[in-house]
Amino acid sequence: MRGRFTDQGGLFSYIAPDKRVPANHPLRKVRELVRDVLSDLNRSLGRLYASEGRPSIPPEQLLSALLLQVFYGIRSERQLMEQLDYNLLYRWFVGLSPD
Repeated sequence: MRGRFTDQGGLFSYIAPDKRVPANHPLRKVRELVRDVLSDLNRSLGRLYASEGRPSIPPEQLLSALLLQVFYGIRSERQLMEQLDYNLLYRWFVGLSPD
């Protein structure tokens, strides 16, 4: 079953993550492009998933995380998960809440 992608808002944060990322940061344009492309592929991706079972991690988040791994030369998935734990820019790009 395919997980649904929603940008997670912060429960304990007073400032939205979007406000913390500079307006001219290059990842803003990349994030917008990724979201546009994946919204076009949404129906095709949805057909690849079963209708039963536990929801998966949304493909939008997986692709965004892999792009970060390539852009920033992160060598392993373990390092990527560590970065996603504490790097606010990475969490924003993937669509995770800062909490």
